[in-house]
Formats: sequence, C-alpha cells, structure tokens
Amino acid sequence: MKQSPSSSPISSTIMIKCLLVILFTMLMGSCEAQLSTDFYKKACPKVFAAVKSVVAAAVAEEKRMGASLLRLHFHDCFVQGCDGSILLDDTSSFTGEKTAGPNNNSLRGFEVIDRIKSKVESVCLGVVSCADIVAIAARDSVVLLGGPSWEVKVGRRDSKSASLSGANSGALPPPTSTLSNLINRFSAVGLSVRDMVVLSGAHTIGKARCTTFKGRIYNDTNIDPIFAKKRQTNCPFTNGTKRDNNVDPLDHKTPNFFDNSYFGNLLQKKGLLHSDQVLYNSGATDSLVEAYAKNGQAFDKDFVAAMIRMGDIAPLTGSKGEIRKNCRKMN
Repeated sequence: MKQSPSSSPISSTIMIKCLLVILFTMLMGSCEAQLSTDFYKKACPKVFAAVKSVVAAAVAEEKRMGASLLRLHFHDCFVQGCDGSILLDDTSSFTGEKTAGPNNNSLRGFEVIDRIKSKVESVCLGVVSCADIVAIAARDSVVLLGGPSWEVKVGRRDSKSASLSGANSGALPPPTSTLSNLINRFSAVGLSVRDMVVLSGAHTIGKARCTTFKGRIYNDTNIDPIFAKKRQTNCPFTNGTKRDNNVDPLDHKTPNFFDNSYFGNLLQKKGLLHSDQVLYNSGATDSLVEAYAKNGQAFDKDFVAAMIRMGDIAPLTGSKGEIRKNCRKMN
C-alpha cells in the first residue's frame, strides 16, 4: 500500500525536530528569566559576606541607614523593575531617576552602595550586578535591625537606561496616597493587597521629613491629638522653611528596631504619614493591620514572602542589560 505524504518518515522526523527546537527555545527563555539563590555559588561565593560587612559598618554608624538601603530597593523595583536604574547619576547627555519628585533630596545610601560595589569587586571582578547588591543590602539591613532573614534570589543584571518620567508617574505611591491608590500602585507591579500592607510595615524603621507628613499632623482628623501636637513642635505649619527637612521617626515606639509596632501605632491613630494611617481607617485592610499588630511572627513571615515577590519584578537576566563597573554610570 502506498504511504500518504502526511505519514512519511521524513516529514515526521522534520516535525519532531521542529517541535524540539521550539521546546528548547521556550525552555531557554524561561531559564533566562529565572533568578536563583545560588546564582553566585561558583562565580562569586563571597558576595554575601562582602555585602554584609559594609552594610553592618554603615548601620552601626547610623541606624537610619538600614531603612534608607531598604527604601532604595523599593524605589528601584517600582520603576522599570529591579534593575539598578535608581543608582544612575545624571550626565550632560543622560537623565536618571534621582531628581524625580519621590526621590530628590529623599533617597539616601548611594555612597554605601558605592562602598559595597568596591568591596564586591575586590573579591570577584565584574561578576555581581548593582541591582543584586541593592537587593542583598536591603535584606541585610532588615536583619541587622532585628528583623527576619531570607535567601535573596540573585542573577539580575543592570539596566542601561532609567526613567525619570516613570519615577514621576505615580508608580511610587506618595505619602498623601489614598488606600485605593496604594492598592492600584502595588497591583500595577503584580503585588497583592496583602503584599502592600505588609511591605508598608517597612516603616517600622527609618524617618520621614516634615514636608511629607505636615499635611497629616495639621489637617487629618483620624490622628491622635497628642501625637499630632508633639510632631508639630518639630514641623511648623509654614511651608518653605528650613525646618521642612526636619525628620521624625516613622515608628515612634521602636524607630531603630524592625518589629510589628508600626501596626500597633496605626491602631492608636499614630501613623506618621497619611499613607500609613489609611491602612487602618475603617477600610478593607483593617483586618490585616489588626492581625499583624497582634502577631509579629505572621508579619515577619509575610514580609519575607512579599520582599521576595517584589525582588522578582521585571529583572534583567541572561544577555539583557550589563554588569556595571560603577553603579552610578553605564559601562
């Protein structure tokens, strides 16, 4: 009997080869997009110790620096993904993200990242990205201030671009945010309502400038009056004064210790920022705030999971991007 063309051995072999090529390509693509905790196991096994040594020295010198390094990771990931774009300096032919409204005169810790990069380069030259350094430094900062630890997924590469417009677009929720805006901004980068609430708990450490909470302490009604009055002594109502840059702890109870007291503050209407207190204001997130206020272990566990998810936002991997020699400029 004569074989039909559709069942010929040659055409079947070609079809199988084509399917194998497509499958291999798909697998390569999925592998390239993956971060892992052991990415530097062979290429730079000392990277984590190198980062921690510099972060430990910086936090020992100034506790607030831990919060600043953690915040760098947030602001990096929410614009273009976790790609180190937040670190790029402006030049005559390039504009970075540092002068954007949410970042200008606000972000800190760039010099510490420089020192970490120098230390890491001394143990393995040209291997570790600045984006990964920011992610590792954020974890180490939390741990050094008494918070939970986690295995940081690494393998990111550094962006060859930045987005001033993206940083100014509202992607980074302002301290005046409503609850719906917070939910929408986190949802836009793939993070849930629970992620948003628990990551807001990072405000258990660090300080905020008067200009970011002035509206709350003078105008909001869902605020403890004694708490507001005490903040007013350090933050006058008049705008444009030098005291606009005065700072106050985001968590007035344990400002230098990473714990769940931030949520307890919200229950007492003592959130410093408007965007803090909206999490507990007869809304959809009240139950989460109450749960974390009562259970510090639940906060730690969910915070770790949310930080890992945030670190997965649109990383550059494989052949994308580059490994910068200097975190402040492209190669």
